[in-house]
Amino acid sequence: MSRVSQARSLGKYFLLVDNMLVVLGFFVVFPLISIRFVDQMGWAALMVGIALGLRQLVQQGLGVFGGAIADRFGAKPMIVTGMLLRAAGFATMAIAHEPWVLWFSCFLSGIGGTLFDPPRTALVVKLIRPQHRGRFFSILMMQDSAGAVVGALLGSWLLQYDFRLVCATGAVLFILCALFNGLYLPAWKLSTVKAPVREGLGRVLSDKRFVTYVLTLTGYYMLAVQVDADATDHGE
Repeated sequence: MSRVSQARSLGKYFLLVDNMLVVLGFFVVFPLISIRFVDQMGWAALMVGIALGLRQLVQQGLGVFGGAIADRFGAKPMIVTGMLLRAAGFATMAIAHEPWVLWFSCFLSGIGGTLFDPPRTALVVKLIRPQHRGRFFSILMMQDSAGAVVGALLGSWLLQYDFRLVCATGAVLFILCALFNGLYLPAWKLSTVKAPVREGLGRVLSDKRFVTYVLTLTGYYMLAVQVDADATDHGE
């Protein structure tokens, strides 16, 4: 087996382990936010909705800039930094007793996602051959669904003891993920061609099919925030 083939083979397992840690770390915490701050602490749902929407807006809205930074400096430093920022966001959330602290923690979490999410997706393209990518993305989506269920169940169990345990668990999982990437992810460059960010954005905007796809996903992310915000009502 050539070195390239070996790297691709090992890369599949690396991506799967990395994805499971990220999914578990996220869903341990975020589905429980509305229950904690609306149901247990009596905050207005609007305050929590702002926090959830802010995280989504920052992570998804600024993702193009996170990808551009990763193209320039490489995937590894951006992924490790982003995961540590998300862990810091969860640690801040554990001590949130005023809305602005919760907003700040969600902002940190969103910035972290902006830095690590685009290069992680680009690594799939780099490590998986074109004819296998569809199947691999399907595996990742199934893993996302399973991890979401397990993470939410774990978070719900921890919440009966202390919300700080919920946040600590999420933070530890992202710290472990940062260490995993720091130790085992090679310092690959995602792009070998240095192009201005404006040129890259122009190329993206000129692809009408891709723009339509992104606009369609906007509705999905809006619904995702609504589901998290409504968790308290369904829990009751």
